[in-house]
Amino acid sequence: MSKINIRDFYNENEDGASDIVGISTFSSTAYFVPTKGTTAQRPSDHVEVGSIRFNTDTSNLEYYRGHTLGWSQFVLIDPDLGGGTGSNTGLGTRGVVMGGYKDSPTNARQNIIDFITVSTLGNAQDFGDLNNEVYLTAACSSRTRAFAIAGETGTTINVIEFVTFASTGNAIDFGDIINGTTRANAGVSDATRGISVCGEVPATKNVIEYFTMASSGNAIDFGDALTARSAPATTASSTRAVIAGGRTPSPSALFNSMEFITMSSTGNGTDFGDMIQAVAGAGSGTCSSSVRGLFAGGYNFPSNPYSSFNTIQFITIATLGNTQDFGDLINTVSGGSQLSSPTRGIFAGGLAGDQSTNLATIDTVEILTTGDSTDFGDLTTSRRTIAGASNGHGGL
Repeated sequence: MSKINIRDFYNENEDGASDIVGISTFSSTAYFVPTKGTTAQRPSDHVEVGSIRFNTDTSNLEYYRGHTLGWSQFVLIDPDLGGGTGSNTGLGTRGVVMGGYKDSPTNARQNIIDFITVSTLGNAQDFGDLNNEVYLTAACSSRTRAFAIAGETGTTINVIEFVTFASTGNAIDFGDIINGTTRANAGVSDATRGISVCGEVPATKNVIEYFTMASSGNAIDFGDALTARSAPATTASSTRAVIAGGRTPSPSALFNSMEFITMSSTGNGTDFGDMIQAVAGAGSGTCSSSVRGLFAGGYNFPSNPYSSFNTIQFITIATLGNTQDFGDLINTVSGGSQLSSPTRGIFAGGLAGDQSTNLATIDTVEILTTGDSTDFGDLTTSRRTIAGASNGHGGL
């Protein structure tokens, strides 16, 4: 067996990085030690695509995807979760629907978490409970964790809590958002960062903040949205998040504008285009493939009484421009949840268009086509202002 000890080894650029040209095989029953450091110490200059390091903040290996995409962590996932009743007799992407508000038999906020298998059809199944009975909460997710962010429990809260997709059980405290208590915010994510945008308490906010989903702790300031919004909708590719619609209660206004952020960086929102129909409450959660993002339903504010829509709108996330018509939901609805696999969109629960009935229905569409939604199944209980997340949306 040969052994090479190297004290000083420089390549032709004299930047301290050694070059080994060709195919090299390392065979050992021991281990290989990569470079390591914190998130703040990630190199950004002269980094080869495919470079590997150990992140001591997240306790995980990560790899370099290029100047635009930056560093991403390796994740260990089971893409074929399932093994339950209803839709969960199948296998595939797992979606969770969290919290909400239920009118019958008494007015009550909910801590319910339902789960479904997106690639199949059937009813939802009980997953566990949130720590808080909450509605008007935001949601986002990585491939391993789903997060509920802030919301209304009788008073507004700033709590972030999470569940692990591969198991079932109750939520665990993660940390807090930093810009005070908030409700009617929206959540969005790539594979690394969870992001909370806008909201109200009671005035609308334009705050954007983020947290690293693989760790725990409080959020960090990201930047500001162009427009302070309550009840906006969000969607994402692996690089870009789009914030759409929403409202401001005083003075009363409804927005059709959209803006975007690049999730791996920080900064303020940039104009994206306009929705063909201005709405608020057009789904909480991320419904997207890597190419196309969807927004469904929503309500017209400040009409009295409120009126809801059944319109599904879509965008091509990598471009700029206005939404286009996709098709219609089975019901007119606002305050529902949305989530997805890479190919299928899910819209669950909400408040029916006549404002008198909470829905338990789940609709589904194929994201890469256009057309009306079809029936998927039902939630375990009817409720509105709920949030959805999955381990297979387009942001991952």
